[in-house]
Amino acid sequence: MISDIIANPSLINIVITVFSYLIVLLICFPFHESAHALAAKLLGDRTAESQGRISLNPLRHLDPVGTILILLFGFGWAKPVPVQPRLARKVSARAAMAITSAAGPVSNIILALIFMIIGKIVLVTSALGSETAFLLYYACIMIVSINLGLAVFNLIPVPPLDGSRILLSFLPDKLYFGVMRYEQQIMIAVFILVGTGILTKPLNALADIIYTGLDFITGFIC
Repeated sequence: MISDIIANPSLINIVITVFSYLIVLLICFPFHESAHALAAKLLGDRTAESQGRISLNPLRHLDPVGTILILLFGFGWAKPVPVQPRLARKVSARAAMAITSAAGPVSNIILALIFMIIGKIVLVTSALGSETAFLLYYACIMIVSINLGLAVFNLIPVPPLDGSRILLSFLPDKLYFGVMRYEQQIMIAVFILVGTGILTKPLNALADIIYTGLDFITGFIC
């Protein structure tokens, strides 16, 4: 958020940027974490449900560090959802971990699609040249971009991000626990890479590919 405001410090951009990030924090983050919890429940693991994590209440999900990072860099996370894949009844424990972990990034892509549809509908149903309609469209597209950024960020295969849980589900136990021993060190390295911008280009490139796909899917609107 900060970088977006610095890049364009106009009052309109500041209002739209703050509004967009508030939507992400108050709606998209809870949706992401609830997706993890709901996927676990559907597979037979009710651990997250018992702790009230199937909820759109942001207070149940927001993490102080992850919130600060998304405000500074546009990438962050909420409180991890507790899961016990061994409790899954419908699939193996490894498959349960992979499916539960993937539910979060997938939810962000779904939200990106929804906000893109909303934005395009606002644009085409409003009066030609309506400034308000354009600003709402711009806010929706910013929310789309943030959600896609979160989706690809969380797919990075390093602990404790969702991508690591997906990848490690396919690794032998010895290698899995060997990697998990260095979870904190790996995360610090990711912080450095994100902070220095080294990861920005590849993450943005992947997000742009998904954006192009969503834009094509919603091309029937405009």
